[in-house]
Amino acid sequence: MERAVGTVVRGLRAPIINQGDDIEQVVVDIVLNAAKIEGYSIENRDIVTITESIVARAQGNYASVDDIATDIKEKYGDETIGVIFPILSRNRFALNLKGIARGAKKVVLMLSYPSDEVGNHLVSIDQLDEKGINPWTDVLTEKEFREHFGYQKHPFTGVDYIEYYRSIVEGEGATCEIIFSNNAATILQYTKHVLACDIHSRHRTKRILKNNGAETVYGLDDILNKPINGSGYNEAYGLLGSNKATEDTIKLFPNNCQPIVEGIQAKLKAATGKTIEVMVYGDGAFKDPSGKIWELADPVVSPAYTPGLEGTPNEIKLKYLADNNFAHLEGEELQKAIAEYIQNKDDDLVGSMESQGTTPRRLTDLIGSLSDLTSGSGDKGTPIVYIQGYFDNYTK
Repeated sequence: MERAVGTVVRGLRAPIINQGDDIEQVVVDIVLNAAKIEGYSIENRDIVTITESIVARAQGNYASVDDIATDIKEKYGDETIGVIFPILSRNRFALNLKGIARGAKKVVLMLSYPSDEVGNHLVSIDQLDEKGINPWTDVLTEKEFREHFGYQKHPFTGVDYIEYYRSIVEGEGATCEIIFSNNAATILQYTKHVLACDIHSRHRTKRILKNNGAETVYGLDDILNKPINGSGYNEAYGLLGSNKATEDTIKLFPNNCQPIVEGIQAKLKAATGKTIEVMVYGDGAFKDPSGKIWELADPVVSPAYTPGLEGTPNEIKLKYLADNNFAHLEGEELQKAIAEYIQNKDDDLVGSMESQGTTPRRLTDLIGSLSDLTSGSGDKGTPIVYIQGYFDNYTK
């Protein structure tokens, strides 16, 4: 019988994961149990994805505001700290800022505008146009910003992030000055000691700061990149990818995930005889067209994955073949011609017209986005996603 379904994605329910749980065995048991209960078979090249959150929970990868403050104090001493380009987020940055302020005497907070790195807007581009302000050249003080744009709250969270971040810094007893600029070097007019808080542009920001005379330059990836008083940490990403856990603690991005995905793959192979691809995922990499928010606040979509998920799709655009190569055919004859073309396609279609319009992204970014949208960030309770048929095509 001809298959009527292509890719199938299932969010698998899981118990609350706690520190010390054997995350490999938990995932394997859930995958096997779900297949048994739901009545589907496990096949080669199926994919299991696990949200980074439950991996970090099992690892107990947590740290406190005091841990952050200790690291900041060790790196900056009593110097005024320029904290530049943070994202606007209660979940992602507020506790980090609290720890930074607790370890400082004065903070000069420099916000990018009209939006942060991931698309949270302080003002709209249209408002900048109305006021004749060029965000690439104009530097604004907090007073000037308020005079132009007043007090605006984020449309989704209802938070005035300028006031919110000021209250966090001052609540820790530090002095706070806020400016607005998209030029990293601007901060050097206020202090030579800088903490770059951007995520995906951090390497460029650090380079610009150092080339323009900064004396102390770190990024969020340099804070808690080793344990502080026995705290959690992330060797590669530091505070990047962290989330609020309690009012005084954060959960960090998980450490050393590669042995975990390989261990899950091996256990599933032993149990089923099938080779299943496995990856850990965080934020998906997609942009909301209404809110303009780019979802990727984690440093990477996937910190670890099995080798079968390396690379990008190698696909042909069906409608291109139908409209061009085989425009003279119809019905079964057209289907047969397209199927034969796909079966004989080149191993590398980069640059070919037949592949135009296919998604030129890494498999892990595509699958991570699919998984993130499936599991959600709320109360679905499905931190494990099982994907079948992802690598199938029209001929299967």
